[in-house]
Amino acid sequence: MTNNLYDITIIGGGPIGMFAGFYAGLRNAKAQIIESLPEMGGQVKALYPEKTILDVAGFAGLTGAELIANLQEQLDTMTEVDQKVDTKVLNLKKVDAGFEITTTKGVSYSKAVILAAGNGSFKPRELRAENVDAVADKFISYSVTNLEKFAGKDVMVAGGGDSAVDMALLLEKVANQVSILHRRAEFRGLEHMIDKLNESSVQILTPYLIKRLDQVDDKLQVTAKKVKTDEETQFSVDELVVNYGFISNNKDLQSFEVQPELEHNLVKVNSELETSEPGLFSIGDQATYLGKDTLIATGLGEAPIAVNTIMKQLYPDRRLPIHSTSLHK
Repeated sequence: MTNNLYDITIIGGGPIGMFAGFYAGLRNAKAQIIESLPEMGGQVKALYPEKTILDVAGFAGLTGAELIANLQEQLDTMTEVDQKVDTKVLNLKKVDAGFEITTTKGVSYSKAVILAAGNGSFKPRELRAENVDAVADKFISYSVTNLEKFAGKDVMVAGGGDSAVDMALLLEKVANQVSILHRRAEFRGLEHMIDKLNESSVQILTPYLIKRLDQVDDKLQVTAKKVKTDEETQFSVDELVVNYGFISNNKDLQSFEVQPELEHNLVKVNSELETSEPGLFSIGDQATYLGKDTLIATGLGEAPIAVNTIMKQLYPDRRLPIHSTSLHK
C-alpha cells in the first residue's frame, strides 16, 4: 500500500480537476488525477471545444479547446502528478490509510480525495417534436465541435440560455445566416452577451416552440408554433443546433461505499470544500454551498482552497504559503 498511497486523489479531469492537480503539484503533494474519458478536459473538451470561454481571469476570450490546451500544458509541468485517463472509478471506500479507490484499471489508496467530476455523467436534453427521429441524423446537432461543418449554411439554434446565445454568436462568424429560436421572449444569459446578440445579424425568433420537422428537398423545414397562439410558421434551414442544456446524474457517486451528504443531488460542502465525510472534498459544479455559482472561475478558485486544506490537515507542521509566488521556485 505504501508505494500506491497518494496524498491527494482528484476524481475528474475537467478544467477544475486539472487545475487542482497542478496546484497539488505546487504543494509537493503526491497526487493523481483519474479521468473516465480518453483525454483530460471533461465536458469542455468533449462538447464545447469551439465555445468562447469568458469567465477565466486574464483572458479576453479563448475557446474551450484553447483553455484545455493551456491547462494541460500547465499540468504537464508537474511531472510528479499522475494523470490517469480512460479510467473509471468503480468504488470509493474508507480504510485506515484514508480511502481505497477501485477503478477499471486497478486499486490505489489516498489519504484524501477531491471530487471534481462536474455533475457526473451527462447527455443533452433532446428535442421533442413530431418527426424528429426521421431527420435527426442528417440535420440535428447538440453541440458545436467543428465550426467548419456549418460554414456557408443557414443554421438555426434552438434554446435560450447562455450556451445557446454563445453558439449563435459563434456560428455567425462562419454561417450564411443564423437564427435563434426560443420559447420565451427573453433570453437567460449574461447581459453583455444578450446585447451582442441584439446587435448581431442573428435573426431572433421568439416566443416559438418547435412542433414538427420535415425534410423538404435538401433542407430542413422547421414548423414552429408561436406561444399562446395557434399561429404556425415554417422556417427552412440547413442545420438545427439544439441547446436545451444537459441531463446529468451522479449515479457513479451513488454506487460508492462512501456517501457524502447531498443537497438537490449535489455534494454539500463547508467553507473549506470538505464534505460530511472527513478527508473527502468536492469542487466545481458537483459541489454546493450557500451562494455557489457554477462558473469555471468559481471552480478554479475552489481548487487551491481544497488542496491547501488537505495539506494543512496532512502536514500541520508545514508552513502554508502566503502568496502564490512563494509556492514554486
